[in-house]
Parts: sequence; C-alpha cells; structure tokens
Amino acid sequence: MINYMLTIFIIFLIAPFLQGLTKSIKMYLLFKKPLSPFQPYINYMKLIRKEVIYAKESSIISRIAVFMVLGPIIMVVFLMPPVFHGSFYISFIDAFTITGLLSLSTFFLMLLGLDSASAFGGIGSSREAFISALVEPAMILTIFSISLIGKSIGVSGAVLNLNTYFDINHAASFILAAISFFIILIAENGRVPVDNPETHLELTMVHEAMILEASGTNLMLIETASALKFAVFATLFVSLFFPFGINHCWCLAVLVFIAKLVLVSIAVAFIEVNTAKLRLFKVPNLLGIAIIFGFLSLFIYYVVGE
Repeated sequence: MINYMLTIFIIFLIAPFLQGLTKSIKMYLLFKKPLSPFQPYINYMKLIRKEVIYAKESSIISRIAVFMVLGPIIMVVFLMPPVFHGSFYISFIDAFTITGLLSLSTFFLMLLGLDSASAFGGIGSSREAFISALVEPAMILTIFSISLIGKSIGVSGAVLNLNTYFDINHAASFILAAISFFIILIAENGRVPVDNPETHLELTMVHEAMILEASGTNLMLIETASALKFAVFATLFVSLFFPFGINHCWCLAVLVFIAKLVLVSIAVAFIEVNTAKLRLFKVPNLLGIAIIFGFLSLFIYYVVGE
C-alpha cells in the first residue's frame, strides 16, 4: 500500500513538469529560448496568492464547478494501473469508469465556461462539447479493445497480463488501438492539431475560452486539473501499450515509468511543432480516424479469435 501511495504521489508531483517539459521542448525546437520545465510550479505559487474574482453574472456554479473539474480527475489518478508487480491496485476500473469520470470533469468545465454569460466562454464550451462527443466513443472502444487483448475487462489486470504474455496474433489490433488512443490523448488534452493551449485568439481557442473568467486559486485548480489529465492519459498510454519494466524492483520500475512519461511529452512536443492546427470542422476527420481504428481494433480481435 505504501508503494501504491508513492506511485500516486509521483503522478501528482510530475504532472505539471510534463506540461512544462512539453512547452520547453517546443520552444527549443522553434529556436526560442526555452522556459524551465518547472515553470508551472512557479505559476501555481503565483496564482495561489492572487485574489479570486467572480463575474457579476455568475452563479453558485462558478464556485462549485472548479472543484468538480478537479475531483473526478483525482479519482481517476487513484484508479491508475500498477507501475510494478506486487503493487496494490483497484481491479474494477474499466473503460466505462475512466471515460465516465473524465467526461464528468469535462461537463463541469463546460458549465464553468457557460456560467459567466461570456461570449468566448460559450464558444469554448460548445466546441468542447463538439469534440468530446467524438472522443468519448473512440476512447471506450479503444480501452475496451486493449482490455480484451489483455484478457481482463479491468484495465489494471489487462496491464499485468500484457506484461506477462502478449499474443502476437493480436498485434494488428494492438497497433490500431495504440494509434487511436494517442489521437485521443492529443484531442482530450487540447493539443495541436485539435486545439492550441497557448493561444488566446477567439477564433481558435477551446480550453482557454472556458477558463477566461477564472482567476487566483480557481485558475490554479483548473490548471492543476489540466496537468493531471495529461498525466492520466500519458500513464494509461504507457501502461497499456508499453507495459515493460513492471517486473523490476519498485525503485527501478518507477524510474522506467517516469522515463516513459517523459518520452510521451517529447512525442507530443514534436507533433505540435510539425503540425498545423486544424480548422474546427476538420477535427471530426481526425477523431473519425480514432473511432474507426478503435472499432477495427475490436473487430479484428473478434475475427482473429481468442
């Protein structure tokens, strides 16, 4: 149990670093002076000392939604697959549980954008609903498919089984699921080409539009939720599709786990630098690929058979 809590603590601690690292690598690749990967921690310390201001038109939702955005993501963090063999884990977490909790967080984020009656907030919330409606079925299909390949509906059990034995007959299904999930990772975290987390242009912003009215500690909590969400998706990606390293001793397994998370951040940075942001009505084409690949992964699994 102590090792399990240590793993959870590491995810909480490294989440802002992963976002800072991604931004730092992007700036380096664009021949700009990179910021420190630890800049998010400094930003949190600044925000926590600032005053919280609410719009006159806002209701009690703006007071509650901030915590409801962060709460479900924290619950998902505690349900993550084990990093090493022998670690405690919760076995009942499946595709529907993960997707439901993350969707609940997104729902309250959309409410937060709508509550202040801001035009930008409404635009961001409607766009987020549009994107989430395409991401969620792809996510359920992909996680369900990889769980079947791992011979366990529970995600944690599937991770342990995949590390122990992988049936090469399901390689095609496995690769399709990996591609689908990586597209989902980019879309759900508002990264290029679906969204640009660094823009404040009303024609392009999605996530930033919903949090324009947030300030002080509230903004810090939302940014924390955003960082944790990226860490959750990165953890699921490396645990499900790169489950190696679990058999090592806990200290070495944790180091391998952190290294894999860092590699995901670097991959996201490279994609963002070399990809242009898509127009909003081109986003369904990309997310459609994730849905099709998730469905094909599931279909091929049943065609090949157990």
